[in-house]
Amino acid sequence: MLRAMRVVCLLVVVLGPAGVSGGTKKMTIDTRASLIDVAARRYELQHTKSARVLTALAQLEKCSKLTPVDAPAGPMNIPRHYLNGSHGPTNPAEFEATRVYSQFAKRVTEGMNQFLATGDHAEAACAQAQIDQWAKAKALLDYDAQESSQSWYQVEWTLSTIAISESVLLNDGALDGAVTARDVAWMNKVAHHMLASPKAAQERNNHHYWKGLAAIATGVISGDQELFAFGVQTYFDGINEIDQRGALPLEMARHELAIHYQSFAVEPLIPIAEFAERQHIPLSSYKSPSGKTIADAIEFLGEAVADPSIVKAYTPETQESSPTGPEFFASLEFYRHRFPDQKLPVAIEEGLKQPTFATRLGGSTTVLAGQ
Repeated sequence: MLRAMRVVCLLVVVLGPAGVSGGTKKMTIDTRASLIDVAARRYELQHTKSARVLTALAQLEKCSKLTPVDAPAGPMNIPRHYLNGSHGPTNPAEFEATRVYSQFAKRVTEGMNQFLATGDHAEAACAQAQIDQWAKAKALLDYDAQESSQSWYQVEWTLSTIAISESVLLNDGALDGAVTARDVAWMNKVAHHMLASPKAAQERNNHHYWKGLAAIATGVISGDQELFAFGVQTYFDGINEIDQRGALPLEMARHELAIHYQSFAVEPLIPIAEFAERQHIPLSSYKSPSGKTIADAIEFLGEAVADPSIVKAYTPETQESSPTGPEFFASLEFYRHRFPDQKLPVAIEEGLKQPTFATRLGGSTTVLAGQ
């Protein structure tokens, strides 16, 4: 965590063309600054004429109509996602083991999205009660990252989901303050435990970025500068990995899943920048020492979806990607919301013609930020 502590001194900065410059004064975190401006977004949703956004709103379910999800009992020990190595056939046992986490995330995000769209306190309270159920059970804390890396990965995704959701729910002043304080304290503990493994200092691929998203989201809601700084640093690390073509080389090493993992790595980087922007830190404009920005990674992703053959510069395998899936371009909702006039690759524009849904980013991302 020493690196994250050093970054704390850089949180109030001016991001120039070459990177970070400026002062060393520590920031004060606005714990109510959600991933997106809740009041402004609710106004947009209530006045939208976008058929796409209206479709997404109609597809929302209600937390109150979904069955409460009990926290898993005992230590987390989730089987690996792939049967062999880091690609190839997936493991059915992992899917079954993670079903409860998916159900938990869905119930929380549905209630949060309903509150975001309509201001329904009952739905916010339902989502908060679901989080509280797991907080009181001390979930997501009993695992060994060395023995069960998949459990460690599941924690980063689940924590990202609920911390993003909490950042929206905290805007409901009618929620019980004692409950929200207890739940935020639990998430803070989960985040620090997640980053305590020696393996965290060795990561450089998409898992590093997902942990960064979980950390910065939790850092915001808990006012924890160390967690916030870790998230900012992971964004620097991610952008610094982008090569001259716009690819993330560690994701290109994933054989037939290279395009999928380019998307999967970009997915947490964009909301990390959004959380920083909401604290008045213009992280989206950060340029790597080689002059690359997140826009280059997005451009490469769009080009690769349109013409997978360009990935053969990295790996010979025929690509297996699902660019029509509801999660593939989900994070681009936030990017386009921030930069509405910036032209995106045609393949991405096509992908954003349908509602997107990514539980790890708060459920219906079209509702959160779509146009």
